[in-house]
Amino acid sequence: MERIKKILAPTDMSELSQGGVRYALDLARRVGAQVTVYHVVSTDELMQQELGGPLSQILERYEQGLQKFLDEHFSDILPLVEVRTKVEIGAPDDNIVQEAEKEGMDMVVLSTHGRTGLSHILVGSVTERVVRHAPCPVLSIRPKAAGGPKVAAAA
Repeated sequence: MERIKKILAPTDMSELSQGGVRYALDLARRVGAQVTVYHVVSTDELMQQELGGPLSQILERYEQGLQKFLDEHFSDILPLVEVRTKVEIGAPDDNIVQEAEKEGMDMVVLSTHGRTGLSHILVGSVTERVVRHAPCPVLSIRPKAAGGPKVAAAA
């Protein structure tokens, strides 16, 4: 197995996604890797927000939101890891796969809702689509019913 140097940690900045980001940061600290915390603003999200102004200002607001998310939830580990942030607009699953390929990521670490059945069919799964198409191993972090995250690996 090759050394992990670059980890992509996609987040929607939800409470659920904190588990995946935390895992990516902890892993990067242990192996000396760089983490790119990545947020994709979907076009649906943009329409719901009804944000005014030029696209550059909208992206800047999301970049500030991502930095605030990191500062509020991961201030204990941020100084110990090389972290980059990136915000883009698009389809989350497609953008994540393209970013992993374009930046030569060694691993993608992301949270999943762990939905099954009808809920999974109706909502779909960004994680599932990333696992199917990613150019590198994907580590899926699923929350446990009680306690910390449960890890489900896929390559």
